Amino acid sequence: MPAGNRAQAESLPITDVSIEDSFWSPRVETNRDVTVAHQYDQLEANGCLSNFRRVAAGEWDGFEGPMFIDSDAYKWLEAASYVLANHDDPDLRDRVDEVVDLVANAQADDGYLHTYFQLVEPEERWTNLSFMHELYCAGHLIEAAVAHYEATDEETLLDVAVDFADHVDNVFGPNGHNGVAGHEEIELALVKLYRVTDEDRYLDLAQYFIDARGQASSPLAAELANIDGTGGADFVHHGRRAAEGARNHFLDDNGEYDGSYAQDHLPYREQETVEGHAVRATYGYTGVTSLLQEVEDEELWAAMQRLWENMTEHRMYVTGGIGSEHEHEGFTEDYDLPNDTAYAETCAAIGSVFWNRRLFELTGDRKFADLVERTLYNGFLAGVSANGDQFFYVNPLETNGDHHRKEWFYVACCPPNTARLLASLERYVYARGTDGEALYVNQFIGSTVETNLGGDQVSFTQSTDYPWDGETTVEFTHDDPASFTLRIRVPEWAENATLTVNGESSAVAPRDEYTAVEREWVAGDEVTLSFEMPVEALRADPRVRADAGRMALYRGPLVYCIEDADQSVPVESITVSHPELFEPVHDPDRLGGVTALEGTGTAADLDAWSGSLYRSISAVERAPVDVVAVPYYAWDNRDSGSMTVWIPAS
Repeated sequence: MPAGNRAQAESLPITDVSIEDSFWSPRVETNRDVTVAHQYDQLEANGCLSNFRRVAAGEWDGFEGPMFIDSDAYKWLEAASYVLANHDDPDLRDRVDEVVDLVANAQADDGYLHTYFQLVEPEERWTNLSFMHELYCAGHLIEAAVAHYEATDEETLLDVAVDFADHVDNVFGPNGHNGVAGHEEIELALVKLYRVTDEDRYLDLAQYFIDARGQASSPLAAELANIDGTGGADFVHHGRRAAEGARNHFLDDNGEYDGSYAQDHLPYREQETVEGHAVRATYGYTGVTSLLQEVEDEELWAAMQRLWENMTEHRMYVTGGIGSEHEHEGFTEDYDLPNDTAYAETCAAIGSVFWNRRLFELTGDRKFADLVERTLYNGFLAGVSANGDQFFYVNPLETNGDHHRKEWFYVACCPPNTARLLASLERYVYARGTDGEALYVNQFIGSTVETNLGGDQVSFTQSTDYPWDGETTVEFTHDDPASFTLRIRVPEWAENATLTVNGESSAVAPRDEYTAVEREWVAGDEVTLSFEMPVEALRADPRVRADAGRMALYRGPLVYCIEDADQSVPVESITVSHPELFEPVHDPDRLGGVTALEGTGTAADLDAWSGSLYRSISAVERAPVDVVAVPYYAWDNRDSGSMTVWIPAS
């Protein structure tokens, strides 16, 4: 899908890129062969697909699952469509066709589609935008439809999405019902629909929803004042009435409306800090940034920059995870980043990846691709097990061994979200300048590419052993010469980077920029970027109290942790002093093949505290001990035990 007319770059289409990478290919294949099939089975087992069948059959009542369960099917359809875009799978295509037909047959004559209201309260549509997720589900339907259309050229699901979007457009807007979504998603989806259909009304509707959020006379506030009289008020969600859930999230301790949970506390243009539910926030920012690729709005753009800086400089975990508080699944205040009670929802990491890709496309700025990398390899990838059928909803950075992935959740937003990101990984590797004069290498992932650049057919391969090794080679293979600028990202953490073009040294830009090589490229041309990947340690800002006196080990894009499974003593007893005491050692048998960090630290004898909780510091003895750290993404794939990212530093 092309980026907007104000964007500096557009990500290459999924179908132009074939991933052939020793690190990512097994994960993409597991997602394709295991995860997508597992999730379809869960949709059947948990009643999601049954809801559509009941609606299509004209039944009443019998709704199963949470109020937004429709979106699980839509995200699965999106993931499966991305798989089909590059991989012919007749069985999967049959399942996709089946679910598409279910969705189409459930749609009301006026375009409306939300199985809870159709089965339970058909007269109460659009009365509870704060909590019942009608617009959220509509957004995911649109995203699935666009993905399905682009993968198959079939219009059945796209027609459903268009009819629903037209219904929404007829209901809402300056001349209709004044409302905003309690959970952002519709905004980014409408921009996608605009790009596929070239219908301005969808872009205008996205603009309306974005501008309506945070106004003094909030429609959500008016709704909350009479929440007991809205549709879904008596729906029981997580053991309490939905009306009570809405009050808990949207009202402050004095019972006054506080829209920060849904970023409805101020207009986007006036927001200074990231607030509220982290997934809502990043989906909303993604929608705004998508709009900014189409329209000029300096105030909105200034707000996006402020919010990104606040998030990355004050409210983000070292893994790229975001959202430090459980009750509202979101942001709290600057430097409040607890490790053992971190929320860091997998969906929030995915939302950050979505947002940062749009930010990169809008600006061509390397820092956004850097954050995509950090989040992909750490905060996101930890969300799925090595075997592809278990998932984290919450991603703590420290645990005593009681936190584990699950096959599914009652609120199952994270598993299909994980599937759709992995199934569309190709979209994050490369981009082309919208002027047709530049090719960006954003991620170091082995792949083969055939694409169009400024009217020229360009083909090349990228070969690398990343993230274990800091070298990548791009070799061009197209038949006819093509002139353009190759822009290769030099990561912010990279040291002593070197670049060669056909074996000859070339200048390397500072590590906060892209290294650019402008020339006529012919078959056989090779560009190799190399950088050192020493073991390093990070210290947090002293105001992050949870990390005081601790360090986090990292190498290249990977953040590391220590788990009981690799140690001879309990994790809680270990301290380390310096990253130079660790060496990278690749072990093909550990966790499916990882480069571990092997070194030394010291450990206290925990038995010495037997019978006492506190001891004089002079009486505490520490002994040398071997310490092994593994990539954070790989934790909890073995026997349970304690884990920590931030290790006490001696």
